[in-house]
Amino acid sequence: MRKTCWTRELPGFGTRHYASGRKVYIVQARMEGRTRTVTIGNAKVLSRAQAMDVARRVLIRAQTGDNPAEERKRLRKVPSYRDFLKTYWERVSPKWKPSTLYTHRYYKRKYLDRAFEGLFLDEIEERHVQEWFNRITNTGGPGAANRCGEILRAMFNKAEQWGVRPEGSNPCLYIRKNKGRKCERFLSDQEFKRIGEVLDRHRKAFPLHCAAISLLILTGCRKSEITCLQWSEVRGRRLLLTDSKTGPRTVWLAEAAATILHALPRREKQRYVFWNPATQRPITDIGNLWSKLRDEAGLPGVRIHDLRHSFASHAAAHSETLPMIGKLLGHADVRTTTRYAHLDDGHVIEAAQRIGDQIEQNMSGSYSLNRNTKYDSRPLLHD
Repeated sequence: MRKTCWTRELPGFGTRHYASGRKVYIVQARMEGRTRTVTIGNAKVLSRAQAMDVARRVLIRAQTGDNPAEERKRLRKVPSYRDFLKTYWERVSPKWKPSTLYTHRYYKRKYLDRAFEGLFLDEIEERHVQEWFNRITNTGGPGAANRCGEILRAMFNKAEQWGVRPEGSNPCLYIRKNKGRKCERFLSDQEFKRIGEVLDRHRKAFPLHCAAISLLILTGCRKSEITCLQWSEVRGRRLLLTDSKTGPRTVWLAEAAATILHALPRREKQRYVFWNPATQRPITDIGNLWSKLRDEAGLPGVRIHDLRHSFASHAAAHSETLPMIGKLLGHADVRTTTRYAHLDDGHVIEAAQRIGDQIEQNMSGSYSLNRNTKYDSRPLLHD
């Protein structure tokens, strides 16, 4: 049930009251021989003066032969943000990897579902997205905002591809991502030695956990690639991973890594390499033991993922090329590899020393820079 209260100030303008308590401003006018009603907006959002201003413009356009009601009806063929998010998810999410889907579902539930309440997809502008992005940065952190921004950007790209929004209208286009935390921590040879000694002390009490951490050190793999490893993926000196971050990939094993794997117990009808018979689940949580190991080794703050940085950095320090390091790490883009290829100060100082020694030798030899060359064979002139 609804009731409309018309105003005498502007004939055709009124407020429509619904039984639920909702109130909206409307305007009625003759358009193309018919009486048409245009809903202006929610009375809780618009002031009466703002609504009357819009109503006057609608009435003027109706008098000149325009049909604002038909134009609004045409525009409203564009779905609401909520409806399009649902459509996008249904069409695109089946193509995602299970781990990607799991992560995206979390961000959708927490930050995307109620992001732009009441707005149609074509009404969302850059300012709306920037405000939303800033809120997530403040409440969920820079990383969460960046990840949500990527999901939203991809969604609006699809809206353009599917003809729902004009091409080049993505409101996420100029939203600047938060700067990521730059991780340059990697282990030196002495630190690796200390970690090795601590691992040896705990192997008897935590054989599977220590084996998994040792493989992370020796392969540069991501944690999930080792803890979720299956026996069907172990092929001699290679791991044929069926589901890594960048899709299927091959991991080549050093002899020490292969020895660790082949020494692990292999139970019948058990597909996971690191299977805990007590919990009847793979040992996915090695973080607690790692915290204990690093503290004993005097390496506070070193994360499990820093082992991957260390693997890449040591490869770079031993003159492996970036394409080769990228292949060992399973990077789809060699540009990603550059962020892992950090050299510690010791290697940089050694390189600087070698170059300096060579230049000093040249300067003191027969081709010294202190001697005149064919370009300065004449005496130097001074003012």
